Amino acid sequence: MIVAGILTPLENALRAVLDWLGPHGAIGLPWGWSIVALTILVRIVLVPLTVRQIHSMQNLQSHAPQMKEIQRKYKGDRAKQNEELMKFYKENNINPAASCLPMLAQLPVFFALYFVLRHFHPHHGDNLSWLGLVDITKHASLGWGPLLIVIYASSQIASSYFMSATVDKSQRIMFMVLPIAFIPFIIRFQAGLVLYWVTTNLWTVGQGLITRQLMPKKGAPPPKRSSRTPPRGEDGDGAGEARKQSDAKPKSTTAPRKVKRKKKARR
Repeated sequence: MIVAGILTPLENALRAVLDWLGPHGAIGLPWGWSIVALTILVRIVLVPLTVRQIHSMQNLQSHAPQMKEIQRKYKGDRAKQNEELMKFYKENNINPAASCLPMLAQLPVFFALYFVLRHFHPHHGDNLSWLGLVDITKHASLGWGPLLIVIYASSQIASSYFMSATVDKSQRIMFMVLPIAFIPFIIRFQAGLVLYWVTTNLWTVGQGLITRQLMPKKGAPPPKRSSRTPPRGEDGDGAGEARKQSDAKPKSTTAPRKVKRKKKARR
């Protein structure tokens, strides 16, 4: 198989890492937790791409108003809209694909792990279950596998929410619905693959929560004016304050009275 041949080096590397993490290796973890640990190691390796993804999301978020204005302006002409958006991306050094790099980089790992589990030959008496619920080498539809599928769908929807923070409403709905549409395919994979994807989704959720705390918050909108709101000074706060003080002084409506002084008679 061509795909299997291309992924052979990666498959051998994953098998070596799993053997090192597994019950007969240096770490000594059960096979289920070895897959969880493998997933964490993969995400650590992908941290540089994750940092680039975060910067791309920040850049997209800061330019979102201008992009929405372009979409509104050329709403009736999709070709012109795409042309103007690409020009805007180039002028502002925006790469929309950068936000998907960590997910795309994991696809070869996912397929390589599929072949690893497919040709997995454990030692006699090895514990292949995860939390006593599922056998990592069996289909996810068996035993408690459907529960793992539910966890997968929930974690996928949550991770898609953080990944799609900068897209419009229709695309966000698509990101939310897509994981549910994949369930008929996912349920035919080994439970170990589903466990890998659940772990990476939970990592993405935690990463999204941290990223939201680090991202600069948008400034609060200015207070709405009412008929009772006093006008602000045009020359600045100092001039406005001085004008308020001068206006506060009571003004006399009558002219000042002239006091006649009596002249003293000369002696």
